[in-house]
Amino acid sequence: MPIERASTALSRFKVLDLTRVRSGPTCVRQLADWGADVVKIEMPVTDDGGQLGGPRSGSDFQNLHRNKRSLTLDLKKPAGIEVFRRLAKEADVIVENFRPDVKRRLGIDYETLSADNPGLVYASISGFGQDGPYRDRPGFDQIAQGMGGLMSITGKPGDGPMRVGIPIADLTAGIFCSQAIMIALLEREVSGKGQWVQTSLLQAQVFMLDFQAARWTMDGEVPKQAGNNHPTSIPTGVFKTTDGYMNLAVAGQEIWMRFCRAIDRMDLAENPDYADGKLRSKNRDALNAEIEAVTLTRSTADWVERFNAAGVPCGEINDIRQAFENPQVEHLGMAQPVDSQERGPSHLVGQPIIMSRTPSRIAAPPPTAGQHSDEVLRGAGYSDDDIARLRADGVI
Repeated sequence: MPIERASTALSRFKVLDLTRVRSGPTCVRQLADWGADVVKIEMPVTDDGGQLGGPRSGSDFQNLHRNKRSLTLDLKKPAGIEVFRRLAKEADVIVENFRPDVKRRLGIDYETLSADNPGLVYASISGFGQDGPYRDRPGFDQIAQGMGGLMSITGKPGDGPMRVGIPIADLTAGIFCSQAIMIALLEREVSGKGQWVQTSLLQAQVFMLDFQAARWTMDGEVPKQAGNNHPTSIPTGVFKTTDGYMNLAVAGQEIWMRFCRAIDRMDLAENPDYADGKLRSKNRDALNAEIEAVTLTRSTADWVERFNAAGVPCGEINDIRQAFENPQVEHLGMAQPVDSQERGPSHLVGQPIIMSRTPSRIAAPPPTAGQHSDEVLRGAGYSDDDIARLRADGVI
């Protein structure tokens, strides 16, 4: 029986998933979690332990590949390409993150497939783009973090470049690609035509520089590392307490005054060195030392309660366990149950979007390799004898 859909929002769309590792699967997860009929195409025989992305039973694979069906298909064989092209004629979306030349070499590029399916939305994610001087370079998240400028503004001043703790280039490239797909599907409702949509790890990373990038493009200013200090809004950063650390975000003059009242230090508000945002930024080290001398007199919980009552943005600094045990995170349902085929009852990370009529859920665990091969091929018009022959020839 077909798997249950995770939502009704995208249930009318058929997606062929050729992606691997992280950026592509992140894109397709957005489609699967909102109910698209996603068929994951994978090689008939895989050594999970040697695959980028880790074994099928690993937490990473499990979190990326839920709500999909699986078809094993050897695209190195002409018969495998023939099967894929038949499926592509009926697909709404194809997503791939091969190196740019691979799809053309296989004959499954947008130009070839759209000739038989002009409504096809074909989505490509690469390391550096589908053309240009770096098109053939292999792309990995940390490489994009470095080349895209992020590592130059992350970490403490003087400590050298630092990566962030998540694969942010991979993740954002995948999310932007899913957004591009939905834009193309919306536009198709007007024109009746599909199109080729593209993004890359490098593009996503540069875009995510956001206001730091605009400081360069607009003002010619090259941002530097600021550690836990906000680069432009002071005092915003990490401060020690009697039992750990906390975050404070004192942005703007009104919140600055609330903050000074909350810590019973109106002398700071009256100090000409801290009279406005520019002066507080100029004198940040001295100001931060003054503040930390105060925050060290109470526990994090005491300060969080006091600052929230005063309307001063603040928060504890959690590890991952503490984040998921946070009552608000629990209330928002970010950890969702699933009955994994490899691991049994488990929890995966749910979507961060709430919709009143068409919510997302984890309706099915990641499929086993080829779990739905017969079902998918019968849906494409193959007979049981055809399927048996494809299996005997090692195509599926």
